[in-house]
Parts: sequence; C-alpha cells; structure tokens
Amino acid sequence: MASAIPPAPNPNWRERLRIIIFEADTYAGKAFDVGLLVTIGLSILAVMLESVPDIKSEHRSLLRAAEWVFTGLFAIEYGLRLISISRPLRYARSFFGVVDLLSILPSFVSLLVPGSQSMLVIRALRLLRIFRVFKLARFLGEANILISAMRASRHKIGVFLGTLSILVVIVGTLMFLIEGEKTGFTSIPQSMYWAIVTMTTVGYGDLVPQTVGGQILASMVMLTGYAIIAIPTGIVTAEIVSAVRGPITTRSCSACFDEGHVPTALYCKNCGESLNPD
Repeated sequence: MASAIPPAPNPNWRERLRIIIFEADTYAGKAFDVGLLVTIGLSILAVMLESVPDIKSEHRSLLRAAEWVFTGLFAIEYGLRLISISRPLRYARSFFGVVDLLSILPSFVSLLVPGSQSMLVIRALRLLRIFRVFKLARFLGEANILISAMRASRHKIGVFLGTLSILVVIVGTLMFLIEGEKTGFTSIPQSMYWAIVTMTTVGYGDLVPQTVGGQILASMVMLTGYAIIAIPTGIVTAEIVSAVRGPITTRSCSACFDEGHVPTALYCKNCGESLNPD
C-alpha cells in the first residue's frame, strides 16, 4: 500500500511576509504591491507640486507633512523587507534594495542640506515594480529576454564602444588639424565633442566646419553615423532572437531575490536555493 504524501509544511510568519512583500502571485501580495505603487505615485506627485512656486507658497506645510508621511511609510516597508528575508544585506546591496534606501534618505538629508528633498523623485525608479505586479507571463518573460540579451551582448557592445572611442579620437584630431582655432575647433577634446555630436546625428550646430576639407570630413562622418547607430541595435536584436522564452511566474528566490522561474521550478535558476523553503 502506497504511503500517503505528507502535507506541505505551513510557512512561518517571515516566509508569509516575504511572499506578500516580494511576490505578486497571491491576492495579498498583489494588493500590497498595487498599494505600494499608488503610494509611490502620490509621493512623486507631492515632490513635483512642491517645485511649483505658487503651490509651494500656499501649501508648503501640507506638502512637507505629506513628504514625511510617505517617508515614514517607505521606511517601515524597507524595514519589513529586511526582516522578512534570511539575507538582508544581500537585498540591501541589490538594485531595488539600493533604490528603496535612496527613496527615503533625501528627506533626512534635507534637514542638513535644504532643497535636497527634490531628489525624492528617485522614487520613480520603484515604479519599475509595475512589470512584476501586473506580470502576465508575457510582461515578465519579455523583460527577462531583454535582460538576457543585454547580458549576452555586453562584450560585443564593449568592443564596439572601444572601437567607436578610437574613431572619435581620430576624427576629432583630423578636424582640429583641418579647421583650427579660427572656426571654433580650439582643441582636440572640443573637436572630439563635435565628432560625437555628428556621429550620433544629433547636430547641435554650435560647431560647424567652414573649410572645404572640414565639410568633406563632416559629410563622411555623417554618413558613417547611420551605420554606427545600427550596429548595437543589430547586436542586441540578434541576442533577443536567440533567447528562449517559456512560461514563468513571479515566484522570487528568498536568497538572491531573482524572479522569472518556470511554474515547475524547485530551485532558483540563479543561485540554486530552494524555492519551497520549509
């Protein structure tokens, strides 16, 4: 007679708290994240309104009070995130961990440096969580594909940027020799600035070659710029095409906080930690 399968152990309070705060597959988790996003949006709106002179002069006290209320809420949330995980320092050093900390620091720094509370707009970075909160698989899946493509192409893009830097130095030096100080190309760095602006097809117009030789060189750089722009796009596109897409969930690893695991995954694809801790 087959033995009965033992029931899965109930998670302790820290694990339940982690699931609510870090994941959005449960009703409570999604409600928490939606509430967090709304609060972030309101806090950013308050910061923007405070930068309007008329509104600031009339509602200064209300806006400052709202700022400290939001800061207090985010500080509590940050503390709960650290409490709910087994490796708080690892989260604190992660991208969202740093962003979460920076979203509350400006309020306290403003006590010493007036005006620094405007840096609270960094809270806008926290809205990136919207892709996790409303993650039908396609949202999180495509985000993971893009991240994987960027990682896979970083070496190729690095070589491309290195080659481009050398080209900028050469073109800038040539333009400095051809045009000289009389037409505004007063130094090689100044000419390199012109080369970057021209290669990227921005064309501010603050520096314009006046000689025939300079205009010929500028024409060549302009035509080359179109090909240069296409290269990194092609590199990343090729990596995206080669990426593999599969059904994923928002389950997060309690050790490294990586997301985007397939529904049947038992262990983290990044660090190997169990996704179903006792």
